[in-house]
Amino acid sequence: MVNLGERLRALRLEKQITQTEMARRVGITKVMISSYELEQRQPSYDVLIKLAAFFGVTSDHLLGIEKERTVCVEGLGSEEMKVITSMIDVLRNK
Repeated sequence: MVNLGERLRALRLEKQITQTEMARRVGITKVMISSYELEQRQPSYDVLIKLAAFFGVTSDHLLGIEKERTVCVEGLGSEEMKVITSMIDVLRNK
């Protein structure tokens, strides 16, 4: 089972950013990011929400409750949704 620390690290590496950069962009310290990734401490609810928003995933995904990963498309228009849908179709048919 993947834990919160592993998910955070994987998402951070996927974005190709350092702990320092992630901390700056989320508004917390690098030490906090490190301690979350190492499972030495757990984020507060407020920080968990910030981390989920930063990565565009749900807090349930970060916590391992939700296994499927979703992409937030809030604020996109119909034309942008068509582009995303066609990209998903292409990737699924690879």
